[in-house]
Amino acid sequence: MPAWRLAGLTALALTAFAGNSLLCRAALRDTAIDPTSFTLVRLAAGAAVLAMLVGLRHPQALRSGSWASGLALFGYAIGFSWAYTGLSAGTGALILFGAVQASMIGWGLLRGERLAITQWLGLLLAVAGLVGLLLPGLSAPPLQPALMMLAAGVCWGVYSLRGRTGGDPTAATAGNFLRALPFALLASALMFAEARIDSAGLWLAIASGALTSGLGYAVWYRVLPVLRASSAATLQLSVPVLTALAGVVLLAEPLGLRLVLASLAVLGGIALVLRR
Repeated sequence: MPAWRLAGLTALALTAFAGNSLLCRAALRDTAIDPTSFTLVRLAAGAAVLAMLVGLRHPQALRSGSWASGLALFGYAIGFSWAYTGLSAGTGALILFGAVQASMIGWGLLRGERLAITQWLGLLLAVAGLVGLLLPGLSAPPLQPALMMLAAGVCWGVYSLRGRTGGDPTAATAGNFLRALPFALLASALMFAEARIDSAGLWLAIASGALTSGLGYAVWYRVLPVLRASSAATLQLSVPVLTALAGVVLLAEPLGLRLVLASLAVLGGIALVLRR
């Protein structure tokens, strides 16, 4: 792949990841749609796009994935949506990213992986950054949405760990989106009395599912085999930063000192852990 094309596709995928937070926050702050309905529409739109991308080439590939991964994907999506009822886009992205990486690193430690001293220092710095962000205070994010985003990050970490088993990742993602839909339908049925959908929220949810989720993941899995593992992990450090800056510009969200310091601690600490 030419370098210019690799750079362009990588930037597009990372922008899509940041766009997920921005679209979800905009929908749940500025429209009438409720979090459970947003999750259902997002997963349905993502499943439709991925099914078309994969099914047109290899219809049998839609059997890829698993119900356990579908449940983990649903857990991430529903926690993500409910968290953004009270978190800014940048804060939510930082908590999500920190929880994903911490859960994956923690699983590696349980499996017997060893860290160097600088990596341990990085892990402690990242955890301290998350704790400092969540400590009570005037600028602290609401605790319940923050805990929901932590849970979403752990679910995404589980989903990512399960995805290391090999095979076509785009096909597996399409199959997992399809398997996540029954869980989203069940949640919507249980929360039917609270359901609210307006046209603006509906279109934002469709964009989140079809563009920043479905197409975003497809583009990422296109460039991932070309990137070194360390490069791919390090590049993802830019997502919370992109989200926070875009939230300031597009959603008029404040960029407080606590978020800046926490971002430096969390992202810098994770960079130390990922550094060979």
